[in-house]
Amino acid sequence: MKEKTQNFNDGVVRICEIENVAEPGKMPVELLLLKRKLRYKERMVGLKRFYEAKQANVNVKYVLRCPRLRDVSAQDVAVPNDGKQYRIVQIQYPEDIDPPVMDLTLEELTQHYDLYQQVPEGEPFDVQIFQRFYVRAE
Repeated sequence: MKEKTQNFNDGVVRICEIENVAEPGKMPVELLLLKRKLRYKERMVGLKRFYEAKQANVNVKYVLRCPRLRDVSAQDVAVPNDGKQYRIVQIQYPEDIDPPVMDLTLEELTQHYDLYQQVPEGEPFDVQIFQRFYVRAE
């Protein structure tokens, strides 16, 4: 079977992991830590995928096709061009596509996180906490 060639011209998605940045013993402070920036191709949410997700109480908003990376997981948060935060519900790895890709199924988050920007080693912890900002579309 001939491989399909895939382009990623629809935008850039930020893949973030949820990180607890509170000092040990303190109340958790969860922020988003930027993991990767990936280009993507937006895919149509098919009827089958849409209704199967509805049955599982998941409201699928997007399916994004990105270059394949194994360190992206369903515990991560995706922030595409619209600047909203989405939970990665499912990751699929379609075959016969060049370059290798992954499809990220996204559900919009109701709880939004601040984005945590790491500072160089040696800076006090308080400086790190205050160097956070809200994610906005570029």
